[in-house]
Amino acid sequence: MTCTFRCGSACDHPVPNPTDNEYFGDVVTAALSRRSVIKGSAAGALLLSAGAALAPTPAAASSMAGMPKLPTAHGPSKPSHGRGHHGGVDSLDFTPVAPNKLDQLSVPKGYHQAVVAAWGDPVTPDAPRFDFERQTAHAQSKQFGYNNDYLMVLPLGRGPRGSERALMVINHEYTDEILMFRGWKDGAGAPIEQLRIAMAAHGMSVVEIERVGRTGRWRLARSGRRPFNRRFTATTPFLVTGPAAGHALLKTKADPSGRRVLGTLNNCSGGVTPWGTTLHGEENINQYFEASAPVDPAYVDAFKRYGLPIAANSGKFWSRVDERFDLAKHPNEANRFGWVVEIDPHDPDAVPRKRTMLGRFKHEGATVTIAKDGRAVVYLGDDEKFDYLYKFVSTDRQRKGNSAAAHRHNMDLLDHGTLYVAKFTGDGSDDGQYDGTGEWIKLCTDKESFVPGMSVAEVLINTRLAADKMGPTKMDRPEDVERNPVTGSVYMACTNNDSRTAAQVDEANPRATNKHGHIVEFDEEHQDAAARTFTWRLFLVCGDPEDPSTYFGGYDKSKVSPISCPDNVAFDGSGNLWISTDGNALGSNDGLFATATRGPERGHVKQFLTVPIGAETCGPLVSEDQRTVFVAVQHPGELDGGTPETPKSHWPFGDQPRPAVACVWKD
Repeated sequence: MTCTFRCGSACDHPVPNPTDNEYFGDVVTAALSRRSVIKGSAAGALLLSAGAALAPTPAAASSMAGMPKLPTAHGPSKPSHGRGHHGGVDSLDFTPVAPNKLDQLSVPKGYHQAVVAAWGDPVTPDAPRFDFERQTAHAQSKQFGYNNDYLMVLPLGRGPRGSERALMVINHEYTDEILMFRGWKDGAGAPIEQLRIAMAAHGMSVVEIERVGRTGRWRLARSGRRPFNRRFTATTPFLVTGPAAGHALLKTKADPSGRRVLGTLNNCSGGVTPWGTTLHGEENINQYFEASAPVDPAYVDAFKRYGLPIAANSGKFWSRVDERFDLAKHPNEANRFGWVVEIDPHDPDAVPRKRTMLGRFKHEGATVTIAKDGRAVVYLGDDEKFDYLYKFVSTDRQRKGNSAAAHRHNMDLLDHGTLYVAKFTGDGSDDGQYDGTGEWIKLCTDKESFVPGMSVAEVLINTRLAADKMGPTKMDRPEDVERNPVTGSVYMACTNNDSRTAAQVDEANPRATNKHGHIVEFDEEHQDAAARTFTWRLFLVCGDPEDPSTYFGGYDKSKVSPISCPDNVAFDGSGNLWISTDGNALGSNDGLFATATRGPERGHVKQFLTVPIGAETCGPLVSEDQRTVFVAVQHPGELDGGTPETPKSHWPFGDQPRPAVACVWKD
C-alpha cells in the first residue's frame, strides 16, 4: 500500500537511470578489492565482515586514528553548557528500545511522549474541528495535512504566562485515500470532492506551538491570535524563480509566463536556512500525472528519465479535477514540479517560491550550511535507485542580521550560483578503512552551462539528463544529507537498493540486494563546504549486527541496535547523529536511532523509539535546548488490507489511524 500511494510503485518499474555511469557499489569495490587484507579471502566471502581487520577498533575510533582532524567550517555549534549531563537527550544515556511490532510510540524508560499535531487538527483560526465521516476540501485546506514528513521548529520567544512559543513547519508528502475515505476503490470512480480533499491534504503547514509548563512537552498553541498559522496545498500559487523561470518548457496555457505554478506536491524532507526560511523538496511527482493519449515524442526521453507516463496511463485521476495533470494535453505541467520550494514561515503574506537553480529531480530534501567565505551551500539527494548526490554553492555571501535589506539580499541567494553533481572514487590504499576521494562536477552556473548541448535552463529542468552526461556516481537511493555542526563532516543516508545484481557481487561488494542501506560520511577539503573535492568513508552498513556484512563505524557489533533502511538524519548540539528509518527490512517497526560520530562511542547505534505498526519515522529534530525530540509519524496502519472498516493501527487516538507529529522528553 505504501508503494502504491507514496511513489506510484516506482520499484515495479524499470530503473529510470539507464546510463553506464558508476554506481556506489562499484566505487566501494574499487576501494576495497585492491587491499592486501583481502588477498587471502575465499571467493564470494562477505568482505564487510572482515570487521576489525578492515575497520578501526573502538579504541582506534576513539583517537580518530587514520582520520583527518575535523575543525568546523563555520565554527562550533552553540555549546550545550553541560545539558547532556543534566538530562539532555544529547547525552545518549538512555536504555535502547527493543525492536517490536507494537501499535504505539515506544520510548525509553524514563521518557514521555505526546502528540503535538495530527491530520485534521485546525491550523487557521477559522478551521472546523476534524470529522472523519464528514470531510470536505474546504475544511482540509485549513486543517493539518496528511502524512507529515520533514519538520522544523523555529523559536518565537515567550508568550502569555511565560510559556515558550515556536513555529512548527511541516511537509505533507502524500495521501492514502484507502485509509482516508470509507469505500475507496480508485480515483476513476471516486467522488470529485474526495479528490479535492486529497489535493488539499498535500503541501505544508505552519502552526504555532507552545511548551507545556517547564517540561519538554509541546502542543498546538491554545491562546493568542496565532497570525503565522498557514496552509500550503496543491492549489496554492507559487512563484518560479531562478534561471529556468519563464523558459518555454515551463509555460502552459494557464500560465503563459512560465513563472506562476499552482501547488506543490510530494514534499518529502527539507531544510532550514540561516536567514530563517525553510526549504521543502518535491520528490515523487511523477505519480500525480497521467496521459489520456501518447505524449508528444519530443518529451519522451525526459519523461522516461523522470518516471512520467509517455503513453495512455492513469495516475491519481487528478485530471478529473484539473486538466493540467493530463500530460497528453499539457506536457509542460510536469516540468513545473520536482523543485525545491522556499517559504518564509515568519511572513504569512510571503509568496512561496520554487528555486530552479537547485535543479529538478526527486528531491529528498535540501540541507543548507555556510561555507568559510560566507556563501550558502545546499546538499541535495535524488531519492531513486542508482541516482546522484548534488550540491549548490551560491555566488553571493549571506548577509547577517535581521534588517529588511539583509533579508531581501538573502532571499535571492538560491537563485545565483553553481550546481554540482558528485563523483566518488576509491583510493585503492591499504589504510584499513572503507574510504576514497571524490569531486564535485560542475553542471551549470546561473549564467553558463557546462553540459554539452544543453542550455542553463535545460540543465536545471532536466537535471537528471544533464548529470547523466557528466559521469557522476550512481548510488543506492541517496536520501537525506546533513552536515555535522560540531565536526563539519557530512553524512548521506542511502536507504536501500534491491536492484543490485548478482553479477555485481564480489569479495568487496557483498550484497546483491542491498535491503538495509548504509550511511556515507565525507569531509570536504579544508572542511570548507564550498570545496570541489572531498574524502569519504562508510560510517554504517546497516542490517542485523549478527550479519557479517554489517559495519557500525568500528564499534563492537554485539552492543548495537539492529537498524535497517536509514532515511532522514539529524544532529543534536553535541554532534550526535540521529537516524530515522523507512521500510525496516528486519521485521520490526521503523524507529529513530542515535549514535556518537566520534570518540569511543562512535558507531554505537542505539534505538531511541519505535513508531506504531505500518508507520514510517520522519523528520527527526532535537530541540536547541536538547530537552525534546520531535518526530513525524507518517502513515500509521498503512498495511495491505487496512481500511477504515478494518484498520491495522489505532494510533494515536484509539480510532482511525492519523499521521501525526509527536514529541518525546525525559522526566
